[in-house]
Amino acid sequence: MGRAGRRAITERLPKLRADWRLDFVVVNGENSTSGMGLNRAHAQMLLEAGADCLTLGDHAFDQKEMLTFIEQEPRILRPLNYAPNAPGKGARMFTAQNGRKVFVAQALGQVFMKKPFSDPFSALDAALKLAPRGGMADAVIVDFHAEVTSEKMGMGHWLDGRASLVVGTHTHVPTSDTMILPKGTAFQSDAGMCGDYHSVIGMEKAEPLRRFVTGMVKERFTPANGEATLSGVYVETDDRTGAATKVIPVRNGGQLSQSGPV
Repeated sequence: MGRAGRRAITERLPKLRADWRLDFVVVNGENSTSGMGLNRAHAQMLLEAGADCLTLGDHAFDQKEMLTFIEQEPRILRPLNYAPNAPGKGARMFTAQNGRKVFVAQALGQVFMKKPFSDPFSALDAALKLAPRGGMADAVIVDFHAEVTSEKMGMGHWLDGRASLVVGTHTHVPTSDTMILPKGTAFQSDAGMCGDYHSVIGMEKAEPLRRFVTGMVKERFTPANGEATLSGVYVETDDRTGAATKVIPVRNGGQLSQSGPV
């Protein structure tokens, strides 16, 4: 989320990657550039910091250069159920540093979203049939970019046994429902943002509060730029089946800091 979130990734991810011996890292970068979308320079910055894959969301193409850059950079994914003629891909197979095959897919939710996106359940169902967990894919990661927790929970159960991890993004607030579902899929309704939590979902407080209190718009939203918490989810998977064996929420630095994987 904005400059603070980018700084948290570039300054801390390399050390976390080494300390936690991470094989594969996915970063949702769709609010990295001024809180709205992701441009080329900031995408390259996040990739150089250690991200193996960048996912986007409903702000995927707010930065117009992403319309062409996403075709040039296969490590960036936009939602599967975006417009059929949208550039880029919504799912892709990657090779982790340990040689394992990791399939990553992203979809947008429908409930309370501003645009009428197509059905995310059927979109992900079709994508995961092409890369079954424990078959073609050693691990399967799904980023479900959605507004409401019920839809995210529904997706977690829908994909239980087919994904290694289903994690929600979009609401910027980490949830406390981290768990492994009965068939081996790790789940968390929202990973939370990498951003300054002394804010209103990553934005400086004055303008959001003005709009809540008065209903009037005076200025543009501006990303808060204090110390960011790097938020996310840490997952370990079984090498044979791709099932999750361990899942821990990550809160590193800033206002929500806690210990990480041990």
